[in-house]
Amino acid sequence: MEGVPPTSGAKSGSKLHTGELSASKVSLSSNSSEGLRRVRDDIPVHLWTVASISFWEKAAFWGLTAPWQNYMQHPPRLTHKETPCALGLGQVKATRIYCAFYIAYYVSAMLFAIVSDSRLGRYRTLFICLVLFNLGCAAMTLSSLPSSLAAGWGLPGLVIAMICVALGGGGFESNMAAFLADQYTETEPRIKTLSSGEEVLTDGVLTIKYIYSLNYWLGNVGSLSWFAVVTLEGNVSFAAAYGLCFGFVSISLLTLLAGRGYFLRVPHESKVFTQASRVLLCASRNRFRLACAETEYQLEHLRKVVPWSGQLVRELRRALQGCRVLLAFIVFYICFDQMQNNLISQSAQMETSGTPNDMLPAMNQVGCILFTPFIHHVIYPLLHKRHIYLQPITRMTIGFGFVVSSMAYAAIVQNIIYSSGPCYDHPRACSSVADREPNHINVWIQAPVFFLIAMGEVWAYVTALEIAYSHAPKNMKSVIQAIFPLMAGIGSASAMGLTTFAHDPNLVTFYASLAGGMAITTVAFWLMFRKHDRDHAEDKSDASVDLADTPSTRRSERTSTIADLVPETGHVDTKLGLISLPYANSGLVSPKQSNLTTTTIVSQEHGIAVGVDGSRVGPGDSTDEPVPGQQAPAPVPEPAHPVQPRSTSKNTRKLQKRQPRFSMVF
Repeated sequence: MEGVPPTSGAKSGSKLHTGELSASKVSLSSNSSEGLRRVRDDIPVHLWTVASISFWEKAAFWGLTAPWQNYMQHPPRLTHKETPCALGLGQVKATRIYCAFYIAYYVSAMLFAIVSDSRLGRYRTLFICLVLFNLGCAAMTLSSLPSSLAAGWGLPGLVIAMICVALGGGGFESNMAAFLADQYTETEPRIKTLSSGEEVLTDGVLTIKYIYSLNYWLGNVGSLSWFAVVTLEGNVSFAAAYGLCFGFVSISLLTLLAGRGYFLRVPHESKVFTQASRVLLCASRNRFRLACAETEYQLEHLRKVVPWSGQLVRELRRALQGCRVLLAFIVFYICFDQMQNNLISQSAQMETSGTPNDMLPAMNQVGCILFTPFIHHVIYPLLHKRHIYLQPITRMTIGFGFVVSSMAYAAIVQNIIYSSGPCYDHPRACSSVADREPNHINVWIQAPVFFLIAMGEVWAYVTALEIAYSHAPKNMKSVIQAIFPLMAGIGSASAMGLTTFAHDPNLVTFYASLAGGMAITTVAFWLMFRKHDRDHAEDKSDASVDLADTPSTRRSERTSTIADLVPETGHVDTKLGLISLPYANSGLVSPKQSNLTTTTIVSQEHGIAVGVDGSRVGPGDSTDEPVPGQQAPAPVPEPAHPVQPRSTSKNTRKLQKRQPRFSMVF
């Protein structure tokens, strides 16, 4: 890694989460770590600095895009009482341009992710993206000046700005979350003592989950710039509004530059995509079975030495499993995108009492800001005190359930609108009412829809980002992160295709159908992927057992068991020659750390073999041919402390079943 390593706990950050963790550490052992409550670790100071970069970028992005529909749709207003407009392109053209921008945004996320993981690295990619974003904001500000609009530079400036922001914003989106998570390196569990005297165990998984929630929460706080931008748009000018956004993104770029020598930068590997492509091609030739691309399989069945590693194959398998989970978000985003169009239209059918109808979706951001800390500082700690740790699939299923509830509630609200006068199932469209009067129902009855969607985001969206990061290969994290925006793009395109069915008097059926479709997706998602939660929980259990397996512990165990079986010199005569085995410092690994099924150490002097799994083989039981010129010595008595077998995780046992069984003799 490049850069300055972080301290093992930010003083300023520690008070902001569980806050009571002391700096004391306790060496791990099987007795001391068993049954301890798991908590997230302290957040390094420089990670908060990186998170502020995301905050300012989101403030610029949402502030810049919020006025675009008004900016494009209508011609310049004649009085300040009218809606602020500029280009007069009409609703159809404005909507198409807006959709084209988001298509470019989602596609560029994947392109910059590939460049980041294979060529430039995340820091350089983020720098280029923020430079492009700054150019886009500058073009938008200059082209929206009254003199520029009068000279006909409004539309060309808008196109240039959209291209730059789509490239810069999309690339930033696919790299920022992974870059933020890279700043946390204290992944090894540690025992810490709270101010109350309770000993707890730091958990890297809980910490990564908190980091992604932090990034998500700060993004929603930044999106509140919408209020300031809209105020400047209506009371001053578009140029003033876009100039504010230019200032936001400039702060983001300057912060990134200021931390150039301070932020951690994970080096990229240029060959990873070539090797990954060859692995997938090999699997496709074998009925899409990645097991056939394993190095052991290729060597045993095809007598072929492949250039990739077995670790890459296993990482790709894990990444593809994570991508399967993300497919459910296509339906999630069909429902989510209703906030940007149909739910705004629904609020226009009710009495707003002076509240702008397009302000209601801002309740979603408010809900996210309120619910995220509530869940992480109240709900999760209550569950953790009872040793209840919700696994990723469970959390996502809960989030999907909230989205189902939001669409069901939207159908109920629409039914209430249709049941109210004066126009009933054709609001603002009955000819007997002057001035297109809305139905007599208060618009704030719609607010729970946005709060329910916010709860769905907090549970499901953040967990999906966490899965994308944790399941991605080390050198492909940005690419896997970029798959999530692609799912969002497919969902948004699908939602756009459904707009032909979203009209009066069919909107109750429309929202009910969305709720039903999301409910079916939720049930199918749970049935298909719930086993991943069991595997995840079992792996966590195995990991907690192995906490005592620190290098110092393993060395002491080997000294008291295996060292008794070899000569005092620490040298063993083997068929491969005379080698030195200083067991107190040897690099023997457990089955969880090795792809080998068994590892056998043969002592020719004592005529006894000891496997890592604890098996013992005498001179007559050995399947190995004797070394020429040597006489098998007499067996020695049973050692006082035989080697105990180590537990292995479910995934390791599955891998061992797939691999050919063989022994490696030192």
